[in-house]
Amino acid sequence: MVQAEIIFTGTELLVGEVLNSHAQYLGRRLTEMGIEVIQHTTVGDYWGRMGLVLLQALERADLIFITGGLGPTIDDLTKETVAEVLELDMKLDEASLQAIKAYFADRGTEMPANNIKQAHFPEGARILPNSRGTAPGAIVETGKKAIIILPGPPWELETMFESSVVSYLNSLPHRGVLCTSKIFKLTGINESSVQELIVDLCGQSNPEIAFLVQPGMVEVRITGQGETLEEASALVHDLSEQVRRRLFQYIFAEDNEKIEQVLGQLLMDAGLTISLAESCTGGLIQARLSEIPGASRYLAGGIVAYNHQIKEKLLGVPGEILSQFGAVSRQTAIAMAEGVRRELNSNIGLAVTGVAGPTSPEGKPIGLVYIALSSPTGTCFREYRFPGERKAIRNGTVNAALKMAKHFLQGK
Repeated sequence: MVQAEIIFTGTELLVGEVLNSHAQYLGRRLTEMGIEVIQHTTVGDYWGRMGLVLLQALERADLIFITGGLGPTIDDLTKETVAEVLELDMKLDEASLQAIKAYFADRGTEMPANNIKQAHFPEGARILPNSRGTAPGAIVETGKKAIIILPGPPWELETMFESSVVSYLNSLPHRGVLCTSKIFKLTGINESSVQELIVDLCGQSNPEIAFLVQPGMVEVRITGQGETLEEASALVHDLSEQVRRRLFQYIFAEDNEKIEQVLGQLLMDAGLTISLAESCTGGLIQARLSEIPGASRYLAGGIVAYNHQIKEKLLGVPGEILSQFGAVSRQTAIAMAEGVRRELNSNIGLAVTGVAGPTSPEGKPIGLVYIALSSPTGTCFREYRFPGERKAIRNGTVNAALKMAKHFLQGK
């Protein structure tokens, strides 16, 4: 079996300024492709340590992935370190230089002189184009081993891996068993309760079920192995369908799906608009929806109504509802949803109100949230008891609200 080691460069990773999302992405993708990841190493922007780590990796692994250190500044040393360790000269690649110049020209600026550094590579390197930035990657083969150099920004690394590295890895012989996974993302339920619902399906070795808890979300991952991808996929599919039936009401997204993107497409397909009235989430739902390019076609706007006065004045929530039932109530959520749909003239009004903690002014339980959706056909609501701390409750509320709108548009 081909073995790989991943070296993450950057002092910002060592000191915790930046989250290392590459470890998760590359580990998962390489495992799926039948490549065994045997070690992760993180090293700062210092030539001596980088060179030592690379030399040690070359003794252990067949493939060495190095992320980061491809920028134009003096502390970007990855390519130079590889060249030094392998005793190779650095050579200018004219095609890469022109691509970098074109990147700046498309944005109406001239390329700074120090970006020329990004067009130099160890002699003999196979260059990996970067369609989303100025730092091309490279594959440098040495004997029967290969060093694969990738940029630091996640959106650049993942695009380059999928467009250029996958085909190279697929050409390698002697890969091991292949893996594939199905991921369900759940909200409004804790890990223990999820396991209780599918306990009789757990405990298998192939396919196997694993759980991952994140703020406002529980991931259920079903992973299968096989000599072929088809064999692994069949195992995963059969178990996934059983899991889906048990957990449907809590699933808000699957695999790499972004629920805000799915909801946006459903709104566009239906020719509908949506507006938001948010209390405990403070605008997080609108922020998620507006992250998707073209959201202006279906996102009318939103109102963050934290106190009673704003709920009354901007959303038209009757004062007697607030005094009798409180801000965190189904009655208030319904009035907020109907009010924002009316005031912003949208087809759908989506509202949330709840107790995110750590205290509750109304004496209601922390994690209690009401979500309401108003449309021309009527208004519906749902009560949730979200587990966890403030961040988890707020994130869970966002996911559940988007799920409610998604299921409404799907007729579920």
